[in-house]
Amino acid sequence: MVCGGFACSKNCLCALNLLYTLVSLLLIGIAAWGIGFGLISSLRVVGVVIAVGIFLFLIALVGLIGAVKHHQGQLLEVGWNNTASARNDIQRNLNCCGFRSVNPNDTCLASCVKSDHSCSPCAPIIGEYAGEVLRFVGGIGLFFSFTEILGVWLTYRYRNQKDPRANPSAFL
Repeated sequence: MVCGGFACSKNCLCALNLLYTLVSLLLIGIAAWGIGFGLISSLRVVGVVIAVGIFLFLIALVGLIGAVKHHQGQLLEVGWNNTASARNDIQRNLNCCGFRSVNPNDTCLASCVKSDHSCSPCAPIIGEYAGEVLRFVGGIGLFFSFTEILGVWLTYRYRNQKDPRANPSAFL
């Protein structure tokens, strides 16, 4: 079975958020265990680790809820129905009428209505534009993630290199 559809990506996101939840609980548990058995004496370090664990837990929980519920299409339709100015701008700029279907009784400012051409609904056109924008933003995210990986590799590679201008006895 090939993974590539909506159900597969939804399940992968759920699994990833569950993994993050487990990691956050592990962080909190190890910090509490370390302070409980007296292995860590700095309360500041334990407090920071627990705070990071709680923050990661909350983010993973919100991500898990978002992956399970997936209200993206409904959110777009609610926005369409509640804002007349945005609806008019979208219809005018994308040359479409209606959200899922064209209703001849509704007011539409698209040029296709004025020229007596058949107008298409706006939802598929908005979906195409959103897909293009998300691919662009995803490409930028991948670019920056690869530059981060390159930075980590360069730091690891040259971490012990000595500066020739520095005092040679400072490295001993």
